[in-house]
Order: sequence, then C-alpha cells, then structure tokens
Amino acid sequence: MKLLLRNIFKNFGEKEVLKGISFSAESGRAFGLLGRNGAGKTTTIRILMDVFGADAGEISIDGKPVDYKNIRIGYLPEERGLYPKKKIIDQLTYFAELNGMKRQEAVKAADYWLGRLGMEEHRNKRLDTLSKGNQQKIQLVTALAHNPQIVILDEPFSGLDPVNAMLLKDVVKEEIAKGKIVLFSSHQMNYIEEFCDRIAILNDGVAAIEGDIHDIKRNYVRDKLVVRSEAAQNIRQDLGSCCKLKEDGSLLVQLSSPDEKQAMMQRLAQTYDLDEIKVFEPSLNDIFVEYAGDQAKEAAV
Repeated sequence: MKLLLRNIFKNFGEKEVLKGISFSAESGRAFGLLGRNGAGKTTTIRILMDVFGADAGEISIDGKPVDYKNIRIGYLPEERGLYPKKKIIDQLTYFAELNGMKRQEAVKAADYWLGRLGMEEHRNKRLDTLSKGNQQKIQLVTALAHNPQIVILDEPFSGLDPVNAMLLKDVVKEEIAKGKIVLFSSHQMNYIEEFCDRIAILNDGVAAIEGDIHDIKRNYVRDKLVVRSEAAQNIRQDLGSCCKLKEDGSLLVQLSSPDEKQAMMQRLAQTYDLDEIKVFEPSLNDIFVEYAGDQAKEAAV
C-alpha cells in the first residue's frame, strides 16, 4: 500500500499555511514528518485524516483517491484528548466503536492492548488516577485498538520513562512489521532516525526536503572530516579557522573542496597520532537545522 500526498495547499483566511506539500509513504515502512512549530505539520495531518479538506491537491492510496469509509486511521495526538474522570475500559471501548468495531470486538481489542502494554490492572480505574506516562499508553491504545492501516504518531515518546519508551519502540516495530504505514511527527531526532526510512522536513508550508534518509545523507557534499586525536590542540593550531572543536571532543575540519579529503587525511595521519579520521556524515539533527531553520526560509525567498 502506498500513500501519496500531491501538491496540497491550504489557506486559513489570508494566511497561506500549506503551499504545495508532496510526499509519499509505503506500508511496512515508517515515515517522519518533521518541522518546527508552525511549519504545517498539524495542518497536513488533519487534511490526511479528513478533519478538513485541502484547498487544492490530492491524497491517494495505490493511485486511487482515499476512501475514508474503508480506510482505518489510528491517531496519537500530541495534545491528549481522553476523559480524565471516565473509566479507562469504557473510554477505550467507546473510541474503538467510533472507529467501526462492534462492542464485543472493541472490548476484546482494548483488553489485548491493555495487556500488551502492561496496563491490565488499571482497566477499571479513572484516567486521572494514572501517571502521565501511563495516560500516554492509554492514549496509544485508542490509536491502535481498531487495527488501523495507517498509524499517525505525534510526539509519541513525550512523557515516557526509558522503560516505557522501550516498550513503545517494540510496539511501533511490530506495527511496521505488520505492513502498516506509520507516520511519525516528532522533535526527537534520535527516534525518527531509528524508525524512519523516509522523511519530509516542512518549512513555512513547503517540503524543504523529502526522500530516503540514507540518500539525503549520501548526497551531502563530502567536504568535511571528523578527527579524533590526543593532539587535538596542535591540529587546531596547525589548520587554523577551518578546524573547529565539537562538543564531543572531536575536530571538524572544513575542506576547500571534496577533492582535498584524501590529501588532508594523509597529511594529518603522517603528522599526528590519530585515533580516528573519517568523512563527516551529517546527523538527522544537522539536516533538520539546515532545512527547518530560518536560513532555509531566507534561501527560498
């Protein structure tokens, strides 16, 4: 199954929020939808979920317009939306029924997921008696209990301790392995990098970059070196302003061109005792800062 958003536009009054967003996501793979606050992520998600329509553009699955009566979407919102005073099992059953399940089937699915997440003991409690992390797990059940084909997770790890984060990781991997389309929206780049094959980084209503993460990294100009050495101070003095100290203690050497890297690597290896020298590969955080920052907006003007 392939989900495609093509040239999605959306205005609210005179404010142009989306200016031709396009990206695709496939079943059995996770897709990261990234961007700073106000970039258009939430509007894109709401259009995808048919909360409201786009002003222009199309959304299709396997080349056909999305039939929202027959496609199941599970959504974990960043802002939680459950009822604090209501019994947990009643809420979970209610939301599963809203998503098309019969009551008996809904109760069975809710109990399965409560067990899967280690929450069965809280089945008959009120939501407001639970910790923030456990409330997050209950919210996750509402997104998964009706067995959706598309799972949208907006800041899913917010409020989770390391043990529960690991549990959620396992659940997400299981959903991907079942052949579902999983869309992540998060500011935690380490989770995006762990799960997602493809990303789109939104900036001011456009997709500043979209594609396979590994391809995006490989396409970066290979004009920087990372060096680790006990002689870091001497190397910095030798190379001057083109050499900077990184937070992790390594050196980042800016080359005048990619063609210079072999000569520079040889020069440093012959002159200094090096622990490591390699071509710099940007992290997803580096890519995000480049394409989602203010400088990206200025470059697009």
